[in-house]
Amino acid sequence: MNVKFVAEVSSNHNRDIDRCLKFIETAKTIGCDAVKFQLFNINELFAPEALNKNKELRRREKWELPLEFLPKLCKRCHETGLQFSCTPFYLEAVDELKPYVDFYKIASYELLWHDLVKACAKTGKPAVLSTGMANLEEVQRSVGVLATNGCKDITVLHCVSAYPAHPDECNLSAIGTMRSKISIANPEVQIHFGWSDHSVSDAIISRAVHRWGAGVIEFHLDLDGRGEEFKMGHCWLPNEIERVIKNVDMGFSANGNGIKEPTKSELAERDWRADPENGLRPFKIARSKL
Repeated sequence: MNVKFVAEVSSNHNRDIDRCLKFIETAKTIGCDAVKFQLFNINELFAPEALNKNKELRRREKWELPLEFLPKLCKRCHETGLQFSCTPFYLEAVDELKPYVDFYKIASYELLWHDLVKACAKTGKPAVLSTGMANLEEVQRSVGVLATNGCKDITVLHCVSAYPAHPDECNLSAIGTMRSKISIANPEVQIHFGWSDHSVSDAIISRAVHRWGAGVIEFHLDLDGRGEEFKMGHCWLPNEIERVIKNVDMGFSANGNGIKEPTKSELAERDWRADPENGLRPFKIARSKL
């Protein structure tokens, strides 16, 4: 099984194009398959009442990704062999991203906004749907909107929208529940399942993959602890997540072929087992060759 790792830059880019490009290079180095950014502006993300009453929300203007970065980010991703993705947070963003993204990501907070879900689907590009805070019925409806509007490659990510997410609340078995319950009548539509991580726990990611079959792992990446979101506690640093990615791959290679037989590295030791007749090592036939 090949697990797809998606590095979520989120707002840790600090509106610096060189820093953005460094994220892409780092993601490639640590073993990722894709890099994802977010495209929003706060005046179309939050209601005026919320902005007027919460000055912290207004501060997020400096988290916005400049539109002019998109061509450069797409180009660098493709030059390094990575997929480029971005989350649209307003309807016009879907068209703004269309020339560049390999797949759309729909955030948990936008899951119920079917106009946005439909707009992504109508592009015909693959879509990844995060499901934090949602119940099964809400997920099924949004998956249905994607499938009936032209999206034939859908990935559903179980997610806990807490920053960071506590292990006791990760409920990874929900991946299995969604896999068994969510279905689409159209056989041309492929549905995949995975985990969007806010736990920053290698044990959680390993469990999601090896027990619950998560085929996609999305995680928040920061380069150096200086990103806007790092202090919230849900972002991985490169050396930490690189180890997790390597361990996931190692876990699959350790499965082997299932045949119970000596490995190549064991063959030389077989004759040094206790002899069946007297219990002494090595076998009698081996003693004559000492």
